[in-house]
Amino acid sequence: MKKISWRRVAMSLFGVIVCAVAVGFFKKAALGVDPFQSLMSGLDRLVPIPFGTLYVIVNVVLLTFSLVFNRHNIGIATFINLFLLGYIAQYSLALLDVLVPEPGLALRVLFLAFGILVMCVGAALYMTANLGVSTYDSIAITLANKWHLGKFQYIRIATDIICVLLGAALFLLGGGSWAQVPEIIGIGTIITAFFMGPLIEFFNVRIARPLLKAE
Repeated sequence: MKKISWRRVAMSLFGVIVCAVAVGFFKKAALGVDPFQSLMSGLDRLVPIPFGTLYVIVNVVLLTFSLVFNRHNIGIATFINLFLLGYIAQYSLALLDVLVPEPGLALRVLFLAFGILVMCVGAALYMTANLGVSTYDSIAITLANKWHLGKFQYIRIATDIICVLLGAALFLLGGGSWAQVPEIIGIGTIITAFFMGPLIEFFNVRIARPLLKAE
């Protein structure tokens, strides 16, 4: 049984909130987002509804997969992520649009670096709290650990590639140009693919795990 405490719930809630703020900075930087957000950006370009609502709809569909095949991955953090992340990301981007309508390249790079840092801290908090994972994370976990289709890291790479390709295709179908594709699939996508894992582990050791020692 997973131990549920106010500390773990707070870590999950705060972790998801800061991850959502990070998504807003990623999108404002327009230098590429993480693979799942590239898919969401493509859908956002194609489907004429607010990003927060779209995020909930997509994650409800993905949640159905977990409910059918692997409920073990579903927890409080899953629903916090499902209902809060999209709307907070939407409002974070809207606020940045007001405060910094047209940031220069240097500021966009700074936004990207800040977004990566904050997302890694948030991911470390909500993952270490161990109260469920996001619906997207659950897919690779299920394919690897329950269906035994391969090692998790390779399946995750495959799902990330699928998200990136679908994101680009949907973005173009939604009226985007090839010149705009690097805004959602760029250097930020590459950095998140190769460096977020070690950074998350660093913040696990330095921040997240020490917070649970008092339990």
